Amino acid sequence: MERPPVLTMTDAAVTRAKELMARGDGDILALRVGVKTGGCSGLMYEVAYATEKKRFEEEVEVDGVKVFVDPTAIMFLIGAEMDFKTDKFQSTFVFNNPNESDRCGCGESFRVA
Repeated sequence: MERPPVLTMTDAAVTRAKELMARGDGDILALRVGVKTGGCSGLMYEVAYATEKKRFEEEVEVDGVKVFVDPTAIMFLIGAEMDFKTDKFQSTFVFNNPNESDRCGCGESFRVA
């Protein structure tokens, strides 16, 4: 059985990523997505600029936008969708992740079973 892609991106996420990468400092090659410990549910998504691809990172490319997925985050992200949302209070990348078993009330952190 073939595994689902590690990460997909909505049109809104692709558009925002292009905007951010165009105005970033230096030679930005991609965005890097990872997971770190933190928040009230235990894990938090992390998005940063990438100027090089690190060893074992998985690469996702959508409409010319490259995203490098940290190898330690792959097991938490398989099948996740990266989106970009704007509301009255914030504009941020959000993740629709089928691996989440719980998410904190503010949406900043998550837990997997």
